[in-house]
Amino acid sequence: MEPKQEDPVQTNAEGQEDEVTVNPYTVENKTGKPIDYDKLIDKFGCSRISPELIARIERITGQRAHRFLRRGIFFSHRDLDIILDKYEKGLKFYLYTGRGPSTEAMHLGHLMPFIFTKYLQDTFNIPLVIQMTDDEKFFFKGEADLEEYTRMARENIKDIIACGFDLEKTFIFIDTQYMGHLYPNVAKFQKALTFNQVKGIFGIGDSDNCGKIAYPAIQAAPSFSNSFPHIFGKRTDVPCLIPQGIDQDPYFRMTRDVAVRLKYQKTGCIHSKFFPSVKGLDGKMSSSDFNSAIFLTDTQKQIKDKINKYAFSGGGRTIEEHREKGANLDVDIPFIYLSFFLESDERLEEIRAGYGKGEILTGDVKKELIGILQELVREHQERRAKVTDEIVDKYLEIRPIKF
Repeated sequence: MEPKQEDPVQTNAEGQEDEVTVNPYTVENKTGKPIDYDKLIDKFGCSRISPELIARIERITGQRAHRFLRRGIFFSHRDLDIILDKYEKGLKFYLYTGRGPSTEAMHLGHLMPFIFTKYLQDTFNIPLVIQMTDDEKFFFKGEADLEEYTRMARENIKDIIACGFDLEKTFIFIDTQYMGHLYPNVAKFQKALTFNQVKGIFGIGDSDNCGKIAYPAIQAAPSFSNSFPHIFGKRTDVPCLIPQGIDQDPYFRMTRDVAVRLKYQKTGCIHSKFFPSVKGLDGKMSSSDFNSAIFLTDTQKQIKDKINKYAFSGGGRTIEEHREKGANLDVDIPFIYLSFFLESDERLEEIRAGYGKGEILTGDVKKELIGILQELVREHQERRAKVTDEIVDKYLEIRPIKF
């Protein structure tokens, strides 16, 4: 049985409810310690991704699992096992993910889910729809006019395309431009929800604009295959899998509840851990704090300076202390970033062992990370420079894609 809808979840490793906040609009960790994701799994009522499930993915696809799976970065799910059951019987699924265009310059935290989504698209050979929520940012952020959020959506799309998504299997849409096609399911969804339910799930107040109340149905609708008649026709039986941060889970718990009443397929989800700020686990990545994140527009020098000057270290305050006690890898940002972007498991384990024992110095770890990030960002910038407005329009074109 699905867990009942509940208020935005707050939890932490110590059970102090006010120190870690996790919901679709706020992720805050004041503890200075890693978030206890096992407690989030229990709170949200989702399932852990087990070694057996990862092995099954490898067996089905014939490929090694992505490092994000191998290292527990994508760590929990809803109905992934059921989607795999159907896939093995010949019923393909589709992927749905999205981006809220709150800034023109995306950072590594924004890039991470698209890296994983590309792996899923390529490995399973399945279609992908990507929602650009210019309306959501207008309702919830509201620092610019609607047209500016739509413009930023197009700029963000260039970064998304630069990840290498296959045009023949990828449809990107901007909410304000595709709404006519989504609206039948949006309307059905809105009728199935009460005002009090939306308030309770998302913490929306009586004085908030009504766009906030209406919006959740818009994010839910793309998880139903008949929202894309140019791809799936009128079919409602095509499973949907959504790669997402665990903070977005309340949206799709709600979606799954309503799907049953609408006699639609329940949405499957696969959840990631959070990508931390350069400045530490209790920091925030923000466009207003340039040094809090590695942006996809950063120069090689800016990347080097940010890691060297601002990346929070779990190493000792002196070389002597470090040699004696080693680094606290749970809070060390350079090591955490390497766990996301260093491909070699063997090399990561060498660093884990040596750095944790104090045999490897912080400066050496930062140097290795800088090289990896510089290469990643440089290659991304080279691909993005080739993405023209005409190419963006091709991905936005309402058209059949391979399924």
